[in-house]
Amino acid sequence: MAYKSIGDYGLIGNMLSAALVGTDGSIDWCCLPRFDSPSIFAAILDDEIGGRFRIAPQSPYESNQAYVPDTNVLTTTFHTEEGGATVTDFMPCYQTSGRGLTQHDQIHRLVECTEGGVSLEALFEPRLDYARDRATVSISRHGIAVEGRTARLALSSTVPFVIQAERAAAVFELRQGETARFILQYGVDHPQPPAVYRSPDQLERTATYWRRKAEERVFSGPWRDPILRSYLALHLLVYSPTGAIVAAPTTSLPEQIGGERNWDYRFAWLRDASLTMDAFFRLGHLDEAIGFFNWLVTTCGKCGAKAQILYDIDAEDPLDEQELGHLKGYRDSRPVRIGNGAYNQVQLDVFGEVLEAAHNYLNMAGYISGRTWELLESFVDAACDVWRQPDSGIWEVRGGPFHFVHSKLMCWVAVDRGIRIAERLGRTNNVQRWRKTAQDIRVELLAKGWNPEKKAFTQHYDTTALDASNLLMSLHGLLPVTDERMRSTVERTVEELGWNGLLRRYRTD
Repeated sequence: MAYKSIGDYGLIGNMLSAALVGTDGSIDWCCLPRFDSPSIFAAILDDEIGGRFRIAPQSPYESNQAYVPDTNVLTTTFHTEEGGATVTDFMPCYQTSGRGLTQHDQIHRLVECTEGGVSLEALFEPRLDYARDRATVSISRHGIAVEGRTARLALSSTVPFVIQAERAAAVFELRQGETARFILQYGVDHPQPPAVYRSPDQLERTATYWRRKAEERVFSGPWRDPILRSYLALHLLVYSPTGAIVAAPTTSLPEQIGGERNWDYRFAWLRDASLTMDAFFRLGHLDEAIGFFNWLVTTCGKCGAKAQILYDIDAEDPLDEQELGHLKGYRDSRPVRIGNGAYNQVQLDVFGEVLEAAHNYLNMAGYISGRTWELLESFVDAACDVWRQPDSGIWEVRGGPFHFVHSKLMCWVAVDRGIRIAERLGRTNNVQRWRKTAQDIRVELLAKGWNPEKKAFTQHYDTTALDASNLLMSLHGLLPVTDERMRSTVERTVEELGWNGLLRRYRTD
């Protein structure tokens, strides 16, 4: 089977984990029971041995995907010459009467024939532990049992399967109005009767949960639908037990096809998560934002200004970076990596991201306790102490360190927002000292970051290359957008980094 474009996948999840479902009805990526667990299906990283769970017509078809409006319930619709069928995919996530969140380590796949008649095939090909664990696949009365060294799972099904080596397959026909159900359950050793899982009821509860989240902040206008879809997608990156927000639910999808910049993003970066929290604040969704802010304070409170740039979803160190040489990678983009060695990098912009998030939190009427202020104060002091040092930058460049302009900008943001928060809280003991540091950072950045020949702010002090992150200078308030240096930087950046209406981060050559 050929690799699909990334845009040919939809995402489902339950704020514990997530899965990618292709427009061909194939789940090509899934880790259970958590985002950072070893994969069960990883065909997106190796089409031959990665493993998948595919449901699709046997005859040629056209397909399209859509979410049930205002939810994270995904539908894949198939059209053949004989008829049509829809596969509805979701991971249960809903609130009980006591307002508690119910989440099951399950994937429900509901198939319905919508017109005519359709012959379909279900291919169940689990490959545990990134395809390193050779599991036993066996037939049971109500479906398939999978037993490996590292995990157990069961697939309950209303249609019979046959074993084909290390996989199971089922061929079944549906007429208009007829249905089939498949429920994948993690952590059990035998499948239950499908009716036990109450799929229609769980589907309705899950859809209702997402709709209520969407309705908590009503906004209208021409951009409502893409904004709402973006919010729901970001919501799927929240790990609800701790409030952490992962940067992505996947690992090793390449920056460019055939390239080596294939990183594991199933961790919580202080920067990325702070930006997501800010988006939640601005949309008026305070529960998620407050949950992450509490995670942030708890995590950083353990080590203060020496906080790392990323943590796992339990606020611990991530796995040491490993390469999985047995997997080919997406479209032969090697290596496939798990873990992330960037956790011990120095990235000075993190201080600014955290203080910006805290400032926005305060503006949304959030409460900053004395303990929290002590932590934020230590971050401002740290920015004051280290801003003159080189670092690895926002893009985690592994060839540095350099004096990145964006990093200096964010150190200035850390101090500037620290001053604003201190004045709001009436804790102004350090404000005079911080004002001088903020001015020192600004003076050096404008002098050394600006290249008069290039007529632009450059990526770092010792290069003429440009970097899209410098466009944040006006958004963060260092210079007004009307400043001639900013206007020229915007023009030069579009000229050098523009591509089909988008911007590259920087030129890797």
